[in-house]
Amino acid sequence: MAKDIILTGDRPTGKLHIGHYVGSLKNRVVLQNTGKYDPYIMIADTQALTDNARNPEKIRNSLIEVALDYLAVGLDPEKSTIFVQSQIPALFELTSDYADLVTLARLERNPTVKAEIKQKGFGDSIPVGFLTYPISQAADITAFKANLVPVGDDQEPMLEQTREIVRTFNRTYGVDVLVEPKGYFPPKGQGRLPGLDGNAKMSKSLGNCIYLSDDAETVKKKVMSMYTDPNHIHVEDPGQIEGNVVFTYLDVFDPDKETVAQLKEDYQKGGLGDVKIKRYLNKVLEAELAPIRERREKYAQNIDAVYDMLIAGSKKANEVANQTLDEVRDAIGFNYFKNRS
Repeated sequence: MAKDIILTGDRPTGKLHIGHYVGSLKNRVVLQNTGKYDPYIMIADTQALTDNARNPEKIRNSLIEVALDYLAVGLDPEKSTIFVQSQIPALFELTSDYADLVTLARLERNPTVKAEIKQKGFGDSIPVGFLTYPISQAADITAFKANLVPVGDDQEPMLEQTREIVRTFNRTYGVDVLVEPKGYFPPKGQGRLPGLDGNAKMSKSLGNCIYLSDDAETVKKKVMSMYTDPNHIHVEDPGQIEGNVVFTYLDVFDPDKETVAQLKEDYQKGGLGDVKIKRYLNKVLEAELAPIRERREKYAQNIDAVYDMLIAGSKKANEVANQTLDEVRDAIGFNYFKNRS
């Protein structure tokens, strides 16, 4: 029985944080280890360049950091193909072929792109590469004939654009070459993790993250600085649970749900201080992060082996993507010299 093919990845714009871990990395490891899937995990450096073209060092310096984070959380190159986007030339030709099937107006209507353009403050100076990255993303997905793509709810419009491109291509050229992907959404309770400051999103640019590579003392300092209830001034004051980042994290990371429920009850009644619950959260986080940190340190001692892993993964990804590109060229009629000496 053929395995479902998964395509997912991350932009190398810095080390990965526990928001990435909760939102995607942890689930990738679970899917990988079931043996039911064929995962392709892409370090999307080309996509990162769309809004970092004038700072390529940021991407280059982050490549190995992301690879180390992958290995540290348990992604296994024997079970998942881990590769670098820029090292797969077929993706660029596929992007060009698909671009002729998509109108500018359709790209501008994409709600995810519109929101990100506003968030990044491009104004009227939108890089063409950024506006068209849904087409590049369609190339990434279809090159490996991925039928499952792990996404958050905010990325569903991107996936729908890929499906439109697949349908348009297959209909236009009278073939059934490209595969329509479905979204694979994270289990309930494993969505977006708020920032330490209470911001709705944990973000590298906002500086409100706990990184997978942070040492124990750094994690402790960050936990102790977490946003709680600003009106919970004295220990005896009743506290609010809603919007309290410490309890949000406990809900996500602490498997002892009975203890968390009791802490919530005590906090709401009054008599439980912020320092105590933060110390408890730090203990919970350390239980989760310490093994990851240890594995990361081990892999970091042999960077050459990490590069070898990326080279091997990119070689395999190249072979698969080239096969799809050959089928696309056949469909369009561009394989002029095929079977000619």
